Amino acid sequence: MGKLQKGRVTMTLEARNFFNRFLHNESIGGILLLICAIISLVCANVPELNFLHDIWKQDAGISIGSFSLNMKIEHWINDGLMAIFFFVVGLEIKREMLVGELSSFKHAALPIFAAVGGMIVPALIYSLFNGGTPSANGWGIPMATDIAFAIGILSLLGNRVPVGLKVFLTALAIVDDLGAIIVLAIFYPTHALHFDMLLYAALVAGFLYLLNRNKVRGTLFYIIPGVVLWWLILQSGIHATIAGVILALTIPSKTIINEVRFSVRMKYLLQKFKDVSNSEIEVLANPHQQHIIHQMDNHIEEINPLMHKFESALHPWVTFAIMPIFALANSGVELSGGLMQDSIPPVAIGIFLGLFLGKPIGIFLFSLISVKLKFAELPSGTNWKQVFALGMIAGIGFTMSIFIDSLAFDDQNLVNIGKAAILGTSSIAAILGLLAVSLTCRKKR
Repeated sequence: MGKLQKGRVTMTLEARNFFNRFLHNESIGGILLLICAIISLVCANVPELNFLHDIWKQDAGISIGSFSLNMKIEHWINDGLMAIFFFVVGLEIKREMLVGELSSFKHAALPIFAAVGGMIVPALIYSLFNGGTPSANGWGIPMATDIAFAIGILSLLGNRVPVGLKVFLTALAIVDDLGAIIVLAIFYPTHALHFDMLLYAALVAGFLYLLNRNKVRGTLFYIIPGVVLWWLILQSGIHATIAGVILALTIPSKTIINEVRFSVRMKYLLQKFKDVSNSEIEVLANPHQQHIIHQMDNHIEEINPLMHKFESALHPWVTFAIMPIFALANSGVELSGGLMQDSIPPVAIGIFLGLFLGKPIGIFLFSLISVKLKFAELPSGTNWKQVFALGMIAGIGFTMSIFIDSLAFDDQNLVNIGKAAILGTSSIAAILGLLAVSLTCRKKR
């Protein structure tokens, strides 16, 4: 019986470990995104499945007493669910700035320079082909890099890719996201600005900051004001997703107790756990041991920052629910009508050249300049060929590019052309980027 129980425990632990690995596997998330994009594309172009594509155009609302908020389902996704996505992105940026690759100038210099180059050059290339045209406002589309896809593609090569190159791409993508957030907030408002709502939003943000300063750690104390902040920014004219980033910056990153106190308490409780043990009684049936375990749980909660709790809890939902839903709602392009033209539209040329050429060129040149000026240095075990190849993978715009595309144009035909160009270019960048990194990371014999 003992062996059977041990076997069950082992199987349970293995299942949990597999599930945790699955949840945090960016490559699976990237594959799921691609599948959802294909499904959306099929639904938009097969007449029998058009009703699935049209679901996102339906109205949906919330009414509580005299208060009501009504939007199309796609707007709930783009303004609401994507705010949660940006909240997680904001937490990632904050973590990297506190303890990660962006915590010091020495560590952050290379990815910052690379990200800036990877945003400026694509925007310039796009503007070169679209300046003075109805599609000129789409310059922000090729600036973006899809973190999940980029990291997912790179992970397919496993240990062949130097660790320094993986870290470089992750930090670069995070800085790129920060740039995209700034671009969204400043250049792509949803409607005319309402400064009274911005003032109220600033007051709520100040309240959240005070909660942090006063060491308030309850999740609801941040969630409820966060929802209010989201609604105020939605009404202000700035894109509502920015609320997610602002909220993330106010989430406490410090622990309630320090390492020394935690270590002392846990040693004491472990000793008590041993003292009350009984070999004839299971831990589950031992009330004294259960009480001690409960105390241990409380101390673990105290040493675990609230920021980490939010990130751990939301990351699987973002990867396997929010982003796939976004892809389903926004990747559908009708490959007919105005999209099928005799000549390639400037918006498509700008997006293709911006993502496919602008990204690797910008990342490579700005990285080279930063290293030559001794502001930064290449990660250990990497070379310039790998940096350029990595820039090709960074040309996978997908999620963020589609998001900006939906905001940049009022003409639905331009939106559809932009989506088609993003999907096509991202696919090419993924395939050729993967091949380029594979060749440059080939092990020497």
